[in-house]
Amino acid sequence: MVSQFGQEALISIISQLVFMAVAFYALQALNFEKLIRANRVFQARLLYIVLTIALGTILSNFFLDYLLWSKQLQFLLQFVSFL
Repeated sequence: MVSQFGQEALISIISQLVFMAVAFYALQALNFEKLIRANRVFQARLLYIVLTIALGTILSNFFLDYLLWSKQLQFLLQFVSFL
């Protein structure tokens, strides 16, 4: 039981990092220079990092929820066969 928590924690950490990398890669397609004021380089980079973390977290949570729900489907089948 405890090792399962460790495995889920490791999967969650890896998922977060992978989807942050995917979000960072996807955000590079946008042209932020047109949206950012002049001489605001630090703030623009900070916005880029925050957007990367937010998008990566949203994608990772979706993936992890989907994985959890797919594992829980077996309980639905057991409930239906019980009826």
